Amino acid sequence: MTDVSSALLAVRDLNIAVVGRTLVAGLQLTVETGETLVILGRNGSGKTTLLHTLANLRAPAAGQVELCGRPYDDYEPRAAAHLRGLLTQSQNDSFPSSVLETALIGRHPHLGRWAWEGAADERIALTALAAVGLAGLEQRQVSSLSGGERQRLAIATLLTQQPRLYLLDEPLAHLDLGHQIAILELVQRYASENRAGFILALHDVNLALRYCRRALLLFGDGRWIAGPSKEVLTSENLSALYGHPLQVVGTGASSYFIAA
Repeated sequence: MTDVSSALLAVRDLNIAVVGRTLVAGLQLTVETGETLVILGRNGSGKTTLLHTLANLRAPAAGQVELCGRPYDDYEPRAAAHLRGLLTQSQNDSFPSSVLETALIGRHPHLGRWAWEGAADERIALTALAAVGLAGLEQRQVSSLSGGERQRLAIATLLTQQPRLYLLDEPLAHLDLGHQIAILELVQRYASENRAGFILALHDVNLALRYCRRALLLFGDGRWIAGPSKEVLTSENLSALYGHPLQVVGTGASSYFIAA
């Protein structure tokens, strides 16, 4: 059994409800360093709501979420931001800014109230931009980016924050297949090399099976299934999850799901 005191994230008996509707009931979950966990479910099943709860942006109906062995109430907001970061589904660019200036927003939790970003902060941001394929676009205005470029900038901004736990809500939105795979390979590599943990809400079950070690299925009525991806992502479970029959093709590492 996992020692929850050593986990980046520990969830105990978590209940989530929206307008009287129970989305998640009694969730038990841990995320360790180096792990990648995918959340799958139909639209409206609670994936975003769960991520926001895990980020401490909304209170659960019941249960507890611990970050690095301590409840969120033990942390000041800046200290919590050193440990966890959240990629939301949409980005709000209220003011004109360059790509580099936007990426540097990720350094704000690490700066004093009146401090400015220094050379070290800029190096971190430039490394993150290069990691997502945006090297050379540092001075471009954000408003000139394509949807996919803007999404990769949001991911780079989160990498610039350098938390230990990354919560990513549909990180592959607006990305073509090549960039989807590149981002998931980056997540795998970053988790391993930096002893970070990643929780991703995705829609592609085949990419989830290939790149995420563990899976959490949300049925939207309180029920959930969690465990190793190879055990959780089965034709039976996924057919029940999406309300449409799916079948597996191939065996072992080359297997994938198709609509029956």
